[in-house]
Amino acid sequence: MTIKRDILVTGATGQQGGAVARALLAKGHGVKALTRSPDGKAARQLATAGAEIVAGDLSDAASIIKAASGVDTMFLMGTMTEAGMEEETRQGILAADAAKAAGVGHLVYSSVADANKKTGIPHFESKYLVERHIERLGIPYTISAPVAFMENFVAPWSIGALAQGTHAFAVPAKRRLQLVALADIGAFVAALIERRERVFGKRFDFAGDELSGEEQAKILSQAIGRPIGYQEVPIAMARQQNEDAALMFEWFDSVGYDVDIPGLHKEFQEVRWHSFADWARAFDWSMLDRSAA
Repeated sequence: MTIKRDILVTGATGQQGGAVARALLAKGHGVKALTRSPDGKAARQLATAGAEIVAGDLSDAASIIKAASGVDTMFLMGTMTEAGMEEETRQGILAADAAKAAGVGHLVYSSVADANKKTGIPHFESKYLVERHIERLGIPYTISAPVAFMENFVAPWSIGALAQGTHAFAVPAKRRLQLVALADIGAFVAALIERRERVFGKRFDFAGDELSGEEQAKILSQAIGRPIGYQEVPIAMARQQNEDAALMFEWFDSVGYDVDIPGLHKEFQEVRWHSFADWARAFDWSMLDRSAA
């Protein structure tokens, strides 16, 4: 019988944290959703689903300690999009220290696959600094390290081209890339939390599928119902937009994620893993019409 846990979820009103919160609620666990916007739409939706909404900020240790009071598990994630990589690292270290101060019995930190392999990608390295700090804290922890999100292909920077019939990405068309659906991130983190002592001190890279850009475009064409062509974005163009992203794309092409997907899925059979085709079939593609309008 699965023991019901009380979990503090940071980033709960974002994509990844929201997926974790929903997965935990669906399995009957108690969820405290930490957010800077307790009155926002995403927070209200989580409250309707059964979460307890708590105001807090990863830059404020006192608010984290207060929110973590009474929970036995904490899911910690950061983001570089607002404050940058150095601040993400600072906040991650501060929040991990707060988890220890609050007496949290299990800290699950969301990093990124291969961050521990000296990739040279700045936003991988920044997360690994938090991992190393957590390892030294002397508290029970687990590292959750997903590969690239399937949802990135419908992000604001991608959806415009897709609405025009182009799946654009800065790697060669035949280069295979490992991907994972947000729903699977939520389910995988829930599995780690339920396994608890069996995953203390361990790091898990995880993925749902692996396929090339050409294969992705073919699946998207079938799911959307109209031709979608793959277009390789020149790395120089990507570099003009973002040096960090360009370094990541170069690494995707030269090295890439290396999750043993069959082995992982066999080990974590409680996760209903989505292939890219599963994800594409379930997605609401009517958003493309709105983007093209």
